[in-house]
Amino acid sequence: MKDHLGRPLVAVTGIGIVTPLGWGREESWAALKAGTSGISRIRRFPVDKLRTTIAGTVELPEEAAGGPVVSAAARVERMAEAAVTEALAQAKLGDDGAFPGPLMLGMPPVEMEWPQRFELARQANGSGAYPAITERALGRRDIYETFLFGGVGERLAARFGTTGAPIALTTACATGASAIQMAVEAIQRGESDAAIALGTDGSVQPEAVIRFSLLSALTARNADPEKASRPFEKARDGFVMSEGAAALILESLEHATARGAEVLGIIAGCGERADSFHRTRSNPDGSAIIGAMRNAIADAGLSPEDIGYVNAHGTSTPENDKMETLGMRAVFGEAPPPISSNKSMIGHTLSAAGALEAAFSLLTIRDQVLPPTINHDEPDPTIALDVVPNVARPVEGLRHVLSNSFGFGGQNVCLVVSAAPGA
Repeated sequence: MKDHLGRPLVAVTGIGIVTPLGWGREESWAALKAGTSGISRIRRFPVDKLRTTIAGTVELPEEAAGGPVVSAAARVERMAEAAVTEALAQAKLGDDGAFPGPLMLGMPPVEMEWPQRFELARQANGSGAYPAITERALGRRDIYETFLFGGVGERLAARFGTTGAPIALTTACATGASAIQMAVEAIQRGESDAAIALGTDGSVQPEAVIRFSLLSALTARNADPEKASRPFEKARDGFVMSEGAAALILESLEHATARGAEVLGIIAGCGERADSFHRTRSNPDGSAIIGAMRNAIADAGLSPEDIGYVNAHGTSTPENDKMETLGMRAVFGEAPPPISSNKSMIGHTLSAAGALEAAFSLLTIRDQVLPPTINHDEPDPTIALDVVPNVARPVEGLRHVLSNSFGFGGQNVCLVVSAAPGA
């Protein structure tokens, strides 16, 4: 029931997933194993003048039925609610609306979007000036509650009856992994027997697409959306924005065992390192990336040789994939384990990515199948890694997976996900 440092082992007893591949854990996982792409042309807003016109999008049921497009903040909350509901059902916990632990929510920063700004500008006689818009927004409770960063966590905490104040956090592309780390550490410190760890993002909206495009981060391979995300491949030219959510129900192994829960796996180790080199680029020496990977493995009480597979950050940008390769070589030497990128199929889900990839890592161990890196047409000679190209690979005896999350601003979090004891 304890790890090598005497801390409670942290078990996963529920997984919930929403991705462009489907609403639900098994639907998304089956499509991922099959190498199916969830990337398509953006349909929820005009893209005529945009450099990038593709993304991985998740439609809400009312949108699919022809209803109006909702704001990113509302989409974040709806996907999060669906993921937590599915995870709780699998864990068989919190059925009475009272969950015995806190909510750790990883989500993107939120702000008023163009439709709300245009509405307020019209009310201000056409003035789009910030003071005029702000004055019109005063007293608009609907806008305030929708775009209040902490509001999403407060409403989800009330919906699921979690204890204490919900924690809402953002650490760029490492956000989902950070939420898991915070939940794990709360259980390890004995502050709670259980926690909900959640990463969610619904940022495919005009302003966000334009901002990432101005950073030269997005691919412009619009002609064939399903082929656009190409991690580790020679012709990669940027990531594909996407959205989704993943929730993990975490409990101390003792708590899960005492109530007879099925243990799906263990979050065995968490490692983080940061640098302040650049707003978007990693330090060329790779020290923070390497340190985060090593810290996670050491925190799990393992050595690099124990890791049988790495779930890559693998964004499909020239810079990231080069740096992740550097980290792999530094940590694992001349014989690194296989590594593949879920983002080749679902795109980069930003604040949700770390949680989704940890969830898929658990399913990788469960089914003993490594998901592929699709669109790997021409290997990059500078990336000497086994990237599980194009087709999923059955394996045997896989017990430990390293899941990498490397964020803008040098925020890096890595997790070691392990098979349940005795499995």
